[in-house]
Amino acid sequence: MRPVSSEFLVLKATALFVLWVLLSGSFDWIHLVLGGVLSFTVAWINSGHSPFVPKFRLWGNILLYLPWLFLKIVQASLHMSKLILNPALPIDPRLIRVETKLGRRAAVVLLGNSITLTPGTITAEIDHDIVPEGLAIAPDPDALLVHAIDETLARDVTTGTLEAKIAEVFKNEERRW
Repeated sequence: MRPVSSEFLVLKATALFVLWVLLSGSFDWIHLVLGGVLSFTVAWINSGHSPFVPKFRLWGNILLYLPWLFLKIVQASLHMSKLILNPALPIDPRLIRVETKLGRRAAVVLLGNSITLTPGTITAEIDHDIVPEGLAIAPDPDALLVHAIDETLARDVTTGTLEAKIAEVFKNEERRW
């Protein structure tokens, strides 16, 4: 078990306690005492094993990325509605191999989750140990297999727009696998 600073332990316990109070909505003494004890206990247990170190710049970048992702989700939702309501159902499903240069596992996971959150696209595979029949692709931790309903929904993935936005989020982070 690695040592943890008491300041970090207090910071974690305080954050958990504030979350407890906000979610419980109870301000009577039994709930506050129980919340305080449980918050400190969870922070103490978690602090010795967690590799988490607060990276405020990274979390700030993620918070700036979320509105852009929300806009893309809304745009994709409107496009999917248009496809579904069209009697001809003009879909053109496809599997796309997306090779990234992100270099960080967290960035690749954020990319895969962002693709999956966007309606009409889903990340089918990150580690290509399981490859759909007929696709000859080698395992590559920097590649994703993405399913898209049509070309419009695949555009942000194939043009690299989504990857570039995520690269901006992690721009000051060191490259690690």
